[in-house]
Amino acid sequence: MALVRLAEEQAACHVGALAAPDFKQDETGLHEAARRLGVALNFVDATALAAVQPRCPTRSEAAARHAGAASVAEGSALAASGGRLLLARIANGRATCALAEA
Repeated sequence: MALVRLAEEQAACHVGALAAPDFKQDETGLHEAARRLGVALNFVDATALAAVQPRCPTRSEAAARHAGAASVAEGSALAASGGRLLLARIANGRATCALAEA
């Protein structure tokens, strides 16, 4: 949650929903964060995540190997919003966050 709040501060906006790749559907931390923030949690399938990869400025070879996408946070934000990136990926420990708007 702290990372989402930091992203909101950096982008001067309020998060209306969280998005994550569908392979993270069982991660309780995501569900808890969405509940505590009072927002929807949307999951993005691999096809949608792959479709937006060319629009993602941040790329990670480790993410590509483990998740099948070089940009998971930005890709999820873009795919779920259908819009444009507001804040490129930021990280805090094991969590990453990116913001997009429709």
